[in-house]
Amino acid sequence: MLRKLVVVVLALAVLGAAAFFFLTMPRGLAAADLPAREPDLANGRLMFFAGGFESCHAAPGATGDDLLKLAGGVTLDTPFGKFHAPNISPDREHGIGGWSTLDFVNAMKFGVAPDGSHLYPAFPYASYQRMTLEDLVDLKGFLDTLPPVATSAPPHELPFPFNIRRGLGLWQLLYVDGRTFVPDPAATPAVNRGAYLVTGPGHCGECHSPRNPIGGIIASRALSGGPAPEGKGTIPNITPDKATGIGDWSVDDLVSMFQTGFTPDFDSVGGSMTAVQQNLAKLGHDDLVAIAEYLKSLPPIVGTGPAS
Repeated sequence: MLRKLVVVVLALAVLGAAAFFFLTMPRGLAAADLPAREPDLANGRLMFFAGGFESCHAAPGATGDDLLKLAGGVTLDTPFGKFHAPNISPDREHGIGGWSTLDFVNAMKFGVAPDGSHLYPAFPYASYQRMTLEDLVDLKGFLDTLPPVATSAPPHELPFPFNIRRGLGLWQLLYVDGRTFVPDPAATPAVNRGAYLVTGPGHCGECHSPRNPIGGIIASRALSGGPAPEGKGTIPNITPDKATGIGDWSVDDLVSMFQTGFTPDFDSVGGSMTAVQQNLAKLGHDDLVAIAEYLKSLPPIVGTGPAS
């Protein structure tokens, strides 16, 4: 009887391991899935600033032209451990200079590294996956024009079980499908453009949304604010709720804040939003209006109130 029990337990263990291996297999596109396209560097630059890439990937304290030297090193101290933003400069050894366009697209859309390992969602691919293939090709082309930096960022500091990358495949089953943003046929072109910029390259929901215990965004409360991802303070509600959000702000108020950093009550943005605003100011006026119109079109959600 004991022998049969042992056999059953071993068989279940093998089946469980096989199921885990199958469910956590990396997914991605093939080279034939990519558009035949020469990178549009002007559009790639726009996507770069819409995504705020230097905010995490420039060296801490960098200013001026050094913001385009993407050596990495910014630390995110989260409930899951410390994540150190990697070098994404075109350096072939320390950065992503050796990545193909397909490698880059699969990292952005599926959270998969060129070697097939899963990337941690501190890199917000759950939002970047909504970007179009054309925009990703252009973005990679722009990144390739930036200065290579021959330094490596520190490795992540994560406790068990978060240090087991393979397990991220289960998280990705819940939050990563690789689908591109689909415009709302009932919305205006401007609102759809704003929705794309906010939910895709801008990844605004990554900071402005509450999360569940496994780090997934609570979709029903997206953009309503919540605890800062780094675990210190709160991020404000940016839905048009009058009590806790931007309900009293006009489209012009929002555009002015994006351009200048000043709010309608003459306060100024602070914390991580400072870098976000500086990036937004590099977008065209039409895109800023589109973002504002999209945010104002959202259903209001009672949120966390002002940032702290």
